[in-house]
Parts: sequence; structure tokens; C-alpha cells
Amino acid sequence: MAERQQQSPPRVPGFDYVRPLGSGGFAQVYHYEQDMPRRVVAVKVLSAGSGTQETERLREVFEGEADVMARLSSHPSIVTIYQASISLDGAPYIAMEYCPASMGSLTKGRPAALADVLDAGVRIAGALETAHRAGVLHRDIKPSNVLLTTIGKPVLADFGIAYVTKRGQVEEAEVAMSIPWSAPEVLQMRVSGSVPSEVWSLGATLYSFAAGHSPFELPDRRQNSRSKLTERINKAVYPPIKGAQGYEAFDRVLARALSKNPEDRFTSMAEFGEALQQLQRGYGFDVTPLEIVAEAWLPRTESVAAGTRGPVISSVGRKTRADARAEARGDQFAQLRGTDKDGLILDRKGTSPLRAGLIGAGIAIAGIAAVGAVIWALIGATP
Repeated sequence: MAERQQQSPPRVPGFDYVRPLGSGGFAQVYHYEQDMPRRVVAVKVLSAGSGTQETERLREVFEGEADVMARLSSHPSIVTIYQASISLDGAPYIAMEYCPASMGSLTKGRPAALADVLDAGVRIAGALETAHRAGVLHRDIKPSNVLLTTIGKPVLADFGIAYVTKRGQVEEAEVAMSIPWSAPEVLQMRVSGSVPSEVWSLGATLYSFAAGHSPFELPDRRQNSRSKLTERINKAVYPPIKGAQGYEAFDRVLARALSKNPEDRFTSMAEFGEALQQLQRGYGFDVTPLEIVAEAWLPRTESVAAGTRGPVISSVGRKTRADARAEARGDQFAQLRGTDKDGLILDRKGTSPLRAGLIGAGIAIAGIAAVGAVIWALIGATP
């Protein structure tokens, strides 16, 4: 892939630039402060592509990430998105929850406590189960994408290469892999992503947290080239975590998640999360809730057609307050009423309340005048 050009922080209305945070394959991340409401945010900005066609492709990927994160960010273990738009410089950006660290960087070479590993595992399993029920595959689960919030809670980030399935079926998609956290079938390009491959990636990520290195990494760095790692992953001979006392039950759960055959792994993230909860009980740790957003509260997964970004005119029919009240009380005359071209309610004869009111007022005035004439006549007739 062509080398990305470094770019200046974008000018974003309502946000004040603070400092750079990092860069990825096609985007750069900056630390900003939002003016209103006042808060610290991370702003992810699309880097310029090497050509018009590549820039357009990256823009589509970037917009897809914003859509997926907005769909799923109600989950407490998924990074929250606040805003997505175009900067004054013309660069697409996403403003999201600021997370000061990642579990990957904190645990590299420094194994985390088992209680923290299991807690993170249950939380991320719930987030991924929610994503899967919404028809979304993350496809890039790895330690660096598990961030820590300002209160130290792990959350899942970076849906840049996520894939939205169609009607629950995974269709052809560009293969995305991150060695050494990708499953054998992904490295062999037999699938672009699946629930079993995501189970593998989460298992490899939790192993990295607990061991301080990836599952198939060896102490001799010369043995950790891309080709040698791929060879060991394809064989999938599970290496128990060395030097850890009492981790046998944890190793058994991870060995299942990292099974060579996808059918031998956990069938869902929910099942994986429940197995991790059972470990928490066995070790005497506090049990982390397996939080899964109910499908009824998840937005529909149909893709938005190209060229229809932004506000859309509603196709819902107009309904007046009177119609709503009539429906609520079961008004028997509601079906006999319609609306004129101005949206005013009509009676059975097609007369609007305005016209009916004017007619009624005329009749009332005429009636009052007639009564006054009679009274005057009677007064005049009195001797």
C-alpha cells in the first residue's frame, strides 16, 4: 500500500486541537477538546490517498466505519462515537470517546492479572455478540484495538475493516488479516471473516493479555517472522501459558477458542463469554455481566445507497393531532374524515373547520340580530 502523507490537524468547528495521538493504515488520530459540551475527544481523520480512485475507496471505508460505530456504540464496551462530518479542510473525520491507553500496549511483555484478563474477555465478548446480532463482523480483533477508558474499563475500537453481512450470511469480501491474531482459515484465505474466526481472534487476544505475548510467538525473535508465525498458526498446536500457576482451567477454555477446526470452537461470543464467567466463579473473582444489547434496540442493517447521505425527507403520511386523539379514543367518526390540500380536517361533506367556523359565526350573528329586532319591537309596542 502506498505510503500515507502526513497532514496537519484538521480545522473542526467547535473543537480545539491539543496534540496527535497516533496513526493507522488510512487515518490519523488527534486529541481535541470539544467546546460544547466541554469534553476531551479523539478525532480520527481520513488520510489522503495516493490517487482519486483510492481516495474514494478510503472515503467509503471511513464512512462505513462511522455508520457501524454509530450503530453499535450504545454498547458500554464499544467506543462511543459523538459526531462524523467533514472538516473545514475537506477531510472526513469521526469524533469519538477519548481512551488514554490500550490493553495491548500495557500488557506487551507485562502479563496482566488473570482477574483483569477475564473481566476484559467477558466485556468484549458481549460487545462482539451484540455486533454479530446486528449483522456486523469486526474482522480486526487484536490487543491494540482493546482500549481503556478514562475510568480503566476495556472497550472495543477500530471498526475500519468491519463487514456488514447481508441477511445474516457472509458474502464475498476483501480478506483482512492481522498476524498473529487471525485464525488459520483466514490466513489460508478460505474465509474473509466469520463468527468462529472472531472467536479465535478474541482467544488469541486474551492469551496475549495473560502471557504478555501472542500465542504462537517464541522467545527467539528470529523464529517470529511472518512466514514462521503463519506456519505455527496453521498447525494450531495450543501452547499453554508458561510460568503461570493455576491457569490450567483458563488454558482449557482458550485451547477450545483456538482450535484448528472452526467447528470445535465456541459457537458464539455469548457461549465464549459464559465460559469466561464460569472461570471467574471458579477462581473466586467478581463475575462481570455479559452485556448484550437486545436485537429490538439495534438499528436495521440495510446499507444506505450511495449518494443518499444526510437528511432524508420522511415518507410517513401526515397526521394531525385531532386524528391522533380520535384514534386514541376510538372515535367512530374518525373514518369519515380526511384532510384538504392544506392538511385541515374535513367533515363528511368536505368542509374544513375554518370554513365551517365562518359559516357558523355568520349564522350566530344573524340569530342575534333577529332576537334584538324582536326585543326592540316589543319595547316599542309597550304603551
